[in-house]
Amino acid sequence: MAFWDNVAVELDFLGMTNKALAEQAGIAASNIGKGIQNGSSPSADTAVKIARILGVSVEYLVSGADSAQNPESQQFSALRNYHKYAKTLQDLDALPDYEREPIMALISQLREKRQKRKQQDS
Repeated sequence: MAFWDNVAVELDFLGMTNKALAEQAGIAASNIGKGIQNGSSPSADTAVKIARILGVSVEYLVSGADSAQNPESQQFSALRNYHKYAKTLQDLDALPDYEREPIMALISQLREKRQKRKQQDS
């Protein structure tokens, strides 16, 4: 996920607009729109300002992952992920069992493959 995609997730999570973020960061709102449209990243100092306003790390905005291992950070990360995928979870929950079960089986298979790769890489 690109920088601005992660910013959009955080803005949605916080109930904040691009305009409000731009005002607080001291940048033009159009720069946010252009960044989203072009998939570009802002300068380092702008990224730091945006991260501080959103209450996340620059690392999270750039990579979607946060290296912080403290429990509070993990709780916020879980909450952000839930918020990011809430619509998908609602759609999945609305499916009848016979349509949901193959999707869940696929997710389980992918999880197992990822765990095996991690073990092999270790």
